[in-house]
Amino acid sequence: MGEILVGTCSWTDRALIGSGWYPEGRRDPEGRLRHYAERFPVVEADSAYYALPSARTSRLWAERTPDGFVFDVKAFSLLTGHPTRRAAMPDGLAPEPRDAKVLDEVWALFTEGIEPLRAAGRLGSVLFQLPPWFRPGKRAGEFLQECVERTAGWPVSVEFRHPGWWRPEWADATRALLTRYGLTAVGVDMTQTLPTSVPPVTPVTSSRLSVVLRHTVPAVRPDDVLSGLREVGGLGDVGAPLVTRLAQGPFDPSTGSIGDPLSG
Repeated sequence: MGEILVGTCSWTDRALIGSGWYPEGRRDPEGRLRHYAERFPVVEADSAYYALPSARTSRLWAERTPDGFVFDVKAFSLLTGHPTRRAAMPDGLAPEPRDAKVLDEVWALFTEGIEPLRAAGRLGSVLFQLPPWFRPGKRAGEFLQECVERTAGWPVSVEFRHPGWWRPEWADATRALLTRYGLTAVGVDMTQTLPTSVPPVTPVTSSRLSVVLRHTVPAVRPDDVLSGLREVGGLGDVGAPLVTRLAQGPFDPSTGSIGDPLSG
């Protein structure tokens, strides 16, 4: 049977800290992480999107969490094609994603920063949350291929924010593409009333890992999340089919011979 891990997008969210969930005596950085990790087995480290992670911080995270706990680290904004603040860049580097030297340096720093987590067995995956303007096409294909080459040996998950990737005309090809690259597709549970809404699909492209992000959960305390997810139905329309697949054991995704959405 597959193992199902449930967590939240951060343990340092301002609203969470102000909610009173963290008890007295555990409201400093170390105490908050230890308190969280005693109750959840996984967390998304979204801070790495806004600022390059440091090896020292990653080492502390590993030391403050128990064996079996994992961090899904969000890729730095420059590495996913998002606008990046100059203040978030290393000294002397401009936020220029088309500058090969800048990219090489940022990739090197990001790799160095998460290495302690990987070495300690705390790296669940590196999440590449790609922007709404990242659409199927030749340039997207080149970008993904470069990511695969630079992250060789890492567990990598990919969330497409452009709905075209999972619309019926492209869904099979997108699934085959990620499977071929060994990347985990991220299923997204979100409102379906917007033009940019990503279809509620649960593609399985890796036998090692599947990921569902739920963007529609209202602001609640983590203990309420735990209570609400006791039943499979609590994962919503997206989560339930995926849990069923995971519970059936390892999944062997088929690449098939499908048209490639990146050929255009």
